[in-house]
Amino acid sequence: MSSKDDTTNTEIDDEALFRAAMQGVAPLTAPDKTVLTLKKPAPRPRRKNLREQLSDADAESNTVNLEIGADDEWSFLRPGVSRQTLRRLKRGYWRIQHRLDLHRLTQEAAKRQLAVFLDESLERNIRCVQIIHGKGLNSKDHMPVLKNRIGSWLAQCHAVLAFCQARPEDGGRGAVMVLLKGR
Repeated sequence: MSSKDDTTNTEIDDEALFRAAMQGVAPLTAPDKTVLTLKKPAPRPRRKNLREQLSDADAESNTVNLEIGADDEWSFLRPGVSRQTLRRLKRGYWRIQHRLDLHRLTQEAAKRQLAVFLDESLERNIRCVQIIHGKGLNSKDHMPVLKNRIGSWLAQCHAVLAFCQARPEDGGRGAVMVLLKGR
C-alpha cells in the first residue's frame, strides 16, 4: 500500500469520526444582542518637536504678544496658565535646573542651540531653565539682538508655559527664566 492511500484513508476516518461525534448537535441560535463596534478615533497630527516649531516660528513671529513693562522688563504667559505662575517664576519659586548661554552666537546658531537645549530639558523632565542671551552691549547700536528673537521663539514653543526676565542676581536684563511643561 502506498503512502498516498494511507493519507486518503486517514482523512476519511477522521471525517467519519468527526461526523459521528457531532451527531445530534444543533447549531447555536443567533444572539438577540447587538454587537457594537468601536469607531476608530480621528487621527491627530504628529506633534512637532521643538526644532520644527522654532523653524516655523519666524513665519509667525509677528503674532506673539509679549508683555513689556517698565525698565524694559518683559514676560510671557501661555493662555490658560494662572498669573500666579508667572509671579512665582519672577520671584524665583522654581530652582534653575539647566542653563544655556547664547552670548556671541548668530541668530541661526542661537535658534539651533535653543531647540536642542529645550528638547534635552523636556527629555530630562526639567521644569525651570535659564537662557542667557546677553544685554547687547557689544552689538551694533548696543541693542540686544537675541533678546526679542528668543522671546518670540519661546512663545511659539508649546512646551513653554511662561517666561520672564531673570532676577538681577540671575542675570537681569541679559537672561530669561523659562518654565516648561512637566510630563
